[in-house]
Amino acid sequence: MRCVRVPGDRVGIVIGNKGETKRMLSRTAGVKIDVDTEGEVIIHDDKAKDPLAALKLMDVIKAIGRGFSPERAMRLFQDDEYLEIIDLKEAGGRPNQLSRIRGRIIGHDGKTRELIEDLAGVSVSIYGNTVAMIGSSVGLPVAKHAIEMLLNGSEHSTVYRYLEGQRPRLRIAEMGFDL
Repeated sequence: MRCVRVPGDRVGIVIGNKGETKRMLSRTAGVKIDVDTEGEVIIHDDKAKDPLAALKLMDVIKAIGRGFSPERAMRLFQDDEYLEIIDLKEAGGRPNQLSRIRGRIIGHDGKTRELIEDLAGVSVSIYGNTVAMIGSSVGLPVAKHAIEMLLNGSEHSTVYRYLEGQRPRLRIAEMGFDL
């Protein structure tokens, strides 16, 4: 048995309309799931046919809790897809500057977040005091570095150049060649 906590306002997303999302997650991972109204999700994995799927389910639930839609979070059931969460408070963000930092990552009209997603091939969610990313073992470090550059005060143009510079490497990796 494993437990994962999600914010109270995300409990409804984990459960879904008439329990639909919870059933889909349970079916995909092959385990029973219980969700309470406080945000505690209990995964009964003691009889799991695939223990790895039960572990991946934990990341899927964490991703939903960090603002991803269940559809985007399901990407974590695929091989070579991982979840990375950056706590903005731990990354040096003072409480009175967190909204400015979130704004830098999102960018004007969402442009910066969209560029990171498109060029690195990841999904990004800014929720509360965290930035969560779902991506491959090649794209995820690129996206994380771009976000860390923004957190450290790099100009947006510098981050965009970095992402553009990584594009050939990412394309080679997409074709299945080792780097």
